[in-house]
Amino acid sequence: MTFTPKPWPRKLRSQEWFGGTSRDHIYHRSWMKNQGLPADLFDGRPVIGIMNTWSELTPCNAHLNDLAQRVKHGIYEAGGFPVEVPVFSTAESSFRPTAMMFRNLASMAVEEQMRGQPIDGCVLMVGCDKTTPSLLMAAASTDLPSIVVTGGPMLNGWFRGERVGSGTHLWKFSEAVKAGEMNQSDFLEAEAAMSRSAGSCNTMGTASTMASMAEALGMALSGNAAIPAVDSRRRMMAQLTGRRIVQMVKDDLKPSDILTREAFENAIRVNGAIGGSTNAVIHLLALAGRVGIDLTLDDWDRLGRDVPTIVNLMPSGKYLMEEFFYAGGLPVVIKRLGEAGLLHNDALTVSGQTAWQQVADVVNWNEDVILPADRPLTEHGGIAVLRGNLAPDGAVLKPSAASAHLLVHRGRAVVFEDIDDYKARINDEALDIDETCVMVMKNCGPKGYPGMAEVGNMGLPPKVLRKGITDMVRISDARMSGTAYGTVVLHTAPESAVGGPLAVVQTGDMIELDVPARRLHLDIPDAELARRLADWTPAVTPPQGGYAQIFHSHVQGADTGADFDFLRGCRGAGVGRDSH
Repeated sequence: MTFTPKPWPRKLRSQEWFGGTSRDHIYHRSWMKNQGLPADLFDGRPVIGIMNTWSELTPCNAHLNDLAQRVKHGIYEAGGFPVEVPVFSTAESSFRPTAMMFRNLASMAVEEQMRGQPIDGCVLMVGCDKTTPSLLMAAASTDLPSIVVTGGPMLNGWFRGERVGSGTHLWKFSEAVKAGEMNQSDFLEAEAAMSRSAGSCNTMGTASTMASMAEALGMALSGNAAIPAVDSRRRMMAQLTGRRIVQMVKDDLKPSDILTREAFENAIRVNGAIGGSTNAVIHLLALAGRVGIDLTLDDWDRLGRDVPTIVNLMPSGKYLMEEFFYAGGLPVVIKRLGEAGLLHNDALTVSGQTAWQQVADVVNWNEDVILPADRPLTEHGGIAVLRGNLAPDGAVLKPSAASAHLLVHRGRAVVFEDIDDYKARINDEALDIDETCVMVMKNCGPKGYPGMAEVGNMGLPPKVLRKGITDMVRISDARMSGTAYGTVVLHTAPESAVGGPLAVVQTGDMIELDVPARRLHLDIPDAELARRLADWTPAVTPPQGGYAQIFHSHVQGADTGADFDFLRGCRGAGVGRDSH
């Protein structure tokens, strides 16, 4: 794809605030000057908003203030005027009821900060799961020149000679304690090894997946995704990003130039190759909706189905993001897919180059981390989209994280009405369940939880774990952490809280899962299913007041990205009217 830069110099939108001698222009400039800013910063050079999701309650992003200073250096070097803007920050590890409930709120808040302030371009400083999609969604809605720089993953964790993946080993060790294979004191000792440096998850969890998606979409500089948070090259990447955004503003290179249909197709295929998180499905569907790209679940299945998973990282494989970076990182994956004819190599990126031009000369330095195509981790990776009478609008499963022997399975349903019901009963030795059963949880979708929490990877009952069983088929309308693993069916749509078929599954029903055939079937007569749906009454009471009411009233289904109905589409970055 070719891009023709606009002529420079030209009048920028920030000059509507700063570029004149009227009372209003002096009003805007004079208040800014109380920070000791020299007059020539307001002379028409690009004003760059550093949209910083730093927060000490967002641990993945708690080091972003240091990186922001390096971004500023780069902006100054390129002749821009940097302004750091603290923006809404959501942490998956601490936000209740779930960070996903606030992704849309964060995108709204950041969008209005971009639109309502004298900013010509933005550096999106992100890290934890929801900060990346929320800021990308905001940038897509305003269409101001924007570029992503992530905080990077943590260093490898180590515990008694074993690699410890953040999140992944939390689930693993927790199950081991319930199975009697690990004692509580060892679990507490392992805690110190799980998060031993600044940064986001060191597995291919949602944070690393979304960093990879930003790079695959062309919205971050090549190589950004995998650099560890504490590696000096992460700071260099921040500085180079600061330089680049100034030129993007001068060229008027906008998200709408980059976030094309081809870019999304590239990202979906890259997600399959890296064994990326199922959360990427929801976030990319929402982002596509902001730029008017008709992306669907069927696209995810069609484009990713024949892509082999070649990145050998937890939770699907054995290594962590540190080794992925040393092996060459995402550029190697993009090159390999490009060579195989699986990518749109001419897709434009924020660098001004095409996807292929950026990676043509990269080298794979470790073929046990980034595997050859003839010995992939999973031959058919991607995200499997399942349909049937239990999921008319679709459900998703991550084949690379599932157990091969469960991909075709028929079992008796054991139903939990919601997460509280699950917690109350799962450890009961009298629970009528064994490893052949299918665990079903309801009322955990976008409206049901609310916010669609990461509870889909339900822990197995202790009496099953003690048999040495580590996986069972699990079905819900919830999400799952990108660090988790197992044969877990997620995002079942329509969700149970709005009367989807999942709402009327009963304990004892037989359920059929056939991943190769993309089928999810509740084995009861059609007439019985229709009768149950006709008799169904909502179990979830809509919240009254505040943001929760807005969320419940306007959130759409997981199958379209769980965005708000009134946020779809680009609304632009008009400067509005000066009230002074």
